[in-house]
Amino acid sequence: MRRILSLLGVTIFVAAGALFGTTQEDKAREAAAKPTPPSRLDAIKKLSGEWVEIGEDGKPTDKVVAVYRTTAGGTVVEETLFGGTPHEMVTMYYMDRDNLMLTHYCVAGNQPRMKAEKPVEPNKIVFHCDGGSNMKSENDEHMHHATLVLVDGDHIQSEWLEFKDGKQIMNASFKLARK
Repeated sequence: MRRILSLLGVTIFVAAGALFGTTQEDKAREAAAKPTPPSRLDAIKKLSGEWVEIGEDGKPTDKVVAVYRTTAGGTVVEETLFGGTPHEMVTMYYMDRDNLMLTHYCVAGNQPRMKAEKPVEPNKIVFHCDGGSNMKSENDEHMHHATLVLVDGDHIQSEWLEFKDGKQIMNASFKLARK
């Protein structure tokens, strides 16, 4: 009788789990069915291609300033500034869990890493220094702050602030149009 009651109890427990419980498979199916909201990296991926400088007259020039391309299986966006010149620099945009990050490979020979602030404006991404390599400290000269404004599908603005000893020493601003 005890064996029958034990088997009956186990059967009821298993049946209740099947009726009311959620298995790992069910959780995986539910997660796959929910659409993933686009990340801010997805917005940067849309920049793929060549970007030219906007002249003083407000019209695009023929001068290519930036090239964006998605790489590493869609997990990284590479930005090349001033390609083919002695001032060529590369910035890599990527996600570190839920944080949009960048690493800027500067002509100065250092590689500041920056973390994006939580979004305040939907088309504006603001980055602040979060360490880096080839710098003794954040007092060394380095790019410390960057802002990327996605004006529309064919226009962007970026601003890079260089710091030394905790103070801004240079501002590089770009207004670009898709080529």
